[in-house]
Amino acid sequence: MSNPFIIGLTGSIGMGKSTTAAMFAQDGVPVWDADAAVHRLYAPGGAAVEPIRAIYPPAIVDGAVDRDRLKDWIGKDATALKKIETVVHPLVAADRAGFIANTKAPILVMDIPLLFETGAQDRMDMVVVVSAPADLQRQRVLERGTMSEDQFNAILAKQVPDAEKRKRADVVIPTETMDGARAAVKAVIAQVKERLSHA
Repeated sequence: MSNPFIIGLTGSIGMGKSTTAAMFAQDGVPVWDADAAVHRLYAPGGAAVEPIRAIYPPAIVDGAVDRDRLKDWIGKDATALKKIETVVHPLVAADRAGFIANTKAPILVMDIPLLFETGAQDRMDMVVVVSAPADLQRQRVLERGTMSEDQFNAILAKQVPDAEKRKRADVVIPTETMDGARAAVKAVIAQVKERLSHA
């Protein structure tokens, strides 16, 4: 069995990445979701629970990692994020490797919000960035009602800027409209299948 062709899917907050990932899945391409992997690792019995307990015991509530407590710690301690990433990134990478090893499909999508920030783009065969105009992005995020404008700006400040992501992408999927995004997803899958047929 030859190795699958791996598409790294990323995009800044509010750019429509989850929706685009779902479109790949609807078209029969298995999707590995980094955020879902973290949820599994943080759940009771998850692989991150004991290592996180070792570095910050108050973060463990009812046998699971409490994300709000981690956020509080990150807010109070400048070294916290680095410590958490040192624990979590290898576990997430192992989860991803397990998915790739156990999924028998010619094309796989890795949905990774921090693809460039974690250097994971080097392990992808193709990098796809979802993008939308900044005003639409802001509107989408604030309409969810889950964060304030300040929180949104703080997250944006930590992410590689959209323009930079677009520059480093192999393909940019515009997500202003669902139809446009769906057509772009189908085009990417067709392009990869074409490439695989000549491999």
